[in-house]
Amino acid sequence: MNRWVVVVDDDAIGLTSAKNMLGEENMKVSCLRSGSDLLKFIRKNVPDLILLDILMPDMDGFETYHALRETEDQMGRPHTPVIFLTGEDDSAIEHKGLEIGASDFIRKPLNKDVMVRRIENTITNRKTIQTLTKEAMFDDLTGFLNKTRGTERLAKLCSRKMGALIIFDLDSFKLVNDLFGHDMGDKVLRSFADIIRRNTRGTDTVSRIGGDEFLAFCEDLTEESAVASLTLRLNSQFMEEATALMGKDHGIPLGVSVGVVMVPEQGRDYDKLFTMADDALYTVKKNGKHGYYIYSQKVDSDEGDTSDPEEKLERIIRIVEERNDNGEALLLGSDSFALIYRFIMRFYKRYGGTAALLLFTLSMEEDGDNLKLLDISEQFCALLQKTLRMSDIMMRNGSNSFFVLLTERTRAEADGAINRILDIWDKTEHFEGARISHTFKYINPSGYTETEING
Repeated sequence: MNRWVVVVDDDAIGLTSAKNMLGEENMKVSCLRSGSDLLKFIRKNVPDLILLDILMPDMDGFETYHALRETEDQMGRPHTPVIFLTGEDDSAIEHKGLEIGASDFIRKPLNKDVMVRRIENTITNRKTIQTLTKEAMFDDLTGFLNKTRGTERLAKLCSRKMGALIIFDLDSFKLVNDLFGHDMGDKVLRSFADIIRRNTRGTDTVSRIGGDEFLAFCEDLTEESAVASLTLRLNSQFMEEATALMGKDHGIPLGVSVGVVMVPEQGRDYDKLFTMADDALYTVKKNGKHGYYIYSQKVDSDEGDTSDPEEKLERIIRIVEERNDNGEALLLGSDSFALIYRFIMRFYKRYGGTAALLLFTLSMEEDGDNLKLLDISEQFCALLQKTLRMSDIMMRNGSNSFFVLLTERTRAEADGAINRILDIWDKTEHFEGARISHTFKYINPSGYTETEING
């Protein structure tokens, strides 16, 4: 039967008898003489069941049972089922044992058939309960807590622990299902779940709250540098795993967007904290994705309602305008970029205009250093924003590729912009070990010019 049973009895004859009977059923049997021996044993071993004699000197069966449960709780271990052994024909003792949580009773002298049947029933029932409990608590695909159980656990952590409540959302994941099918989508999700496990600690709690959304509470994570490092690792490893699954030419701008709120800095109410983390995630999504944002009460708090129509209008204008406008090119997520791109193309078609389309792609001169490539890509993204004009828009096309629309440029102006970018690239030491290539198309009133590709 491959069961592991521990028998605890101060009577040597009783121990030998139980061991022989269970051994005949191919069970592994460990024999102990006292409750204190059991407590030492259980710290290093995980048996399937314990047969525990009630009448023992120093520490009787009931005292041992309570101490056992305290030890298991301290270790964070599930409770091992216990069947009490007794030579007394006393219903009060049996009632007490079942009341404190024993799985069953077996009377001495031991009857082999009765003992084996009760052991087997107890272990089978326990495994059934464990399976049902697991199904009710955990997400089948990823192994993380499901939304219901995760919400309960995370709400408790937010109410008493210090750390960060974090939403992880996969960028452009829908395209995996659309282009490669749902089986591949499941493989990608399982792969990302494994990546989260590798990059979180035993004290952190993770839940799957949606199709491609995960929620975590990371204890004692209070520094932005730690959030930045975690985000960088997740994006780098996720792209590496996705490429291994779908091939290097899958073309999907996958990544991880991370919304964070610090606890208890922003309070302890779970519902409010979740809304803050979700707001932070939205900020990442509308500003290029593949990054993180930490909720700031000062910056993100609502300015209050007003009944004056003129004030409402001014407030709406302030909301839709760019915050902290610093004169840089506008970095957008793919959805926002697509809307603006289509509008501009329709405008040009009707009224005329000139523009340039650029695709910059970064790669390492030596394969394998994906983490460094991701870091260089972040720096190159900042370079593009500062070098281009406010009227230009750009988006990430994957972790290390950027699509740029230069609006209202002559061909000479477009060439000048490209040359400035490449000149800065050549002079920047941080970019050593990486190479850049770009593809260029120019739009004039008569349509596209010939495509140029440069390595």
